Amino acid sequence: MPSPDEPGCVAAPGCSVQDVVDRVAGKWSVCILVAAADGPIRFTELERAIAGISRRMLTLTLRNLERDGLLVRTVYPTVPPRVEYAVTPMALELHAALVTLTTWAERHRGDVAAARQRYDARPD
Repeated sequence: MPSPDEPGCVAAPGCSVQDVVDRVAGKWSVCILVAAADGPIRFTELERAIAGISRRMLTLTLRNLERDGLLVRTVYPTVPPRVEYAVTPMALELHAALVTLTTWAERHRGDVAAARQRYDARPD
């Protein structure tokens, strides 16, 4: 990663590289961005698609992703209002990396579980 002194590295006040990585690599952010990548998705669809997420955490994460320019929230004037979330071009650019990460995690979760068991079984 280039340092702030290197050419081509633009300082972004109030938004460090670590801030961006923390946001997009967060447990719920990854799930939401992967779920929303195929097209607009409604809140309840996201809630059903992401096991273990609470309504509050889903709401907070959606707001943060919208604030960071990774999601667009569209409210339709119906009764009750219909709300959809769609990824932005910036999020689509990130999508391939997220799918690679989640595919790797799925492929190696058994290996990680076995390594944890071996570690936990070691005498201290």
